[in-house]
Amino acid sequence: MFKLNIYKQIYKKIKKADTIIIARHVGPDPDALGSSLGLKQIINDNFPDKKVYAIGAPASKFKYIGELDKLPENINDALLIVTDTPDHRRVDGIDPRRIKNSIKIDHHPYVETMCELEWIDDKSSSASQMIIELALNTKLKLTKASAEKLYIGLVADTNRFMFSYTNDKTFAIVSKLLKLTDIDINKIYNELYLRPFKEIKFQGYMAQNYQITENKVGYLIINDETLKNHNVDAATPGNMINSFNHINEMLVWVTATEDKELGSYRISIRSRGPIINEVAANHGGGGHKFASGTRLKSKEEIYNLIQDLDQAAKTYIEKVSN
Repeated sequence: MFKLNIYKQIYKKIKKADTIIIARHVGPDPDALGSSLGLKQIINDNFPDKKVYAIGAPASKFKYIGELDKLPENINDALLIVTDTPDHRRVDGIDPRRIKNSIKIDHHPYVETMCELEWIDDKSSSASQMIIELALNTKLKLTKASAEKLYIGLVADTNRFMFSYTNDKTFAIVSKLLKLTDIDINKIYNELYLRPFKEIKFQGYMAQNYQITENKVGYLIINDETLKNHNVDAATPGNMINSFNHINEMLVWVTATEDKELGSYRISIRSRGPIINEVAANHGGGGHKFASGTRLKSKEEIYNLIQDLDQAAKTYIEKVSN
């Protein structure tokens, strides 16, 4: 009953609004971009007279997903929809607390209430899956253009359906999407997974330089000089972290990448067992149980994080052993 109600509530707000702003989290991944740009495409396709803006800093690696917009000057009467973001600190380009008429659509565990209407489903594989679900349960029609963007977000956040929060509902929704829109998944996979040779070589550098603690926490601190030497940007290591999923000696693995422009380190954390989002939250970040991140200012803070992750891994190993 609740979900049927939430679908209708979101649809009514979209139908009523003349101007809609769609935002997502800073440092966007394919799900953040796929869910926000996919929702924009859906609204444009169903309500061509509405003004719809998908905002946030661009990510050159994922520019094929779609073009981003600048925040319009007059936002007083706009509807704001925030996707794939649990708290106001991580929303890119706007403070959602400024906008009275607002919706949050998110699959992360609850952090705070920041919008007037909130739909949180931390059992969903991705925010993109939630947007597809919204369309399938309302009068919003999916087109091939919107479906491609949403499929990119879903398949990236599940790592091609390998992660634990992929379930029967995920496959059922994808099946309906494919039947309705006939998207070319081979084309999508090529766009999502083809990489320049310099990134493959950089992946080799990462593999050679991971340090591993006694309790199977792998970590790698990458400075700006290393990025320049390999001709890659600060987003690259975080985008490649899922390439290290199946290493026997690592239960948890971390990349800490210097972002010279912002004066901080981008931290990406993944796990094959130990719960990491609680540790990330204690260090100013958050995320899912097995996929989290944060930003830290110094190497001292990074080593403190690694120490806490090592303790979480130790507790997990002891629990499994017993």
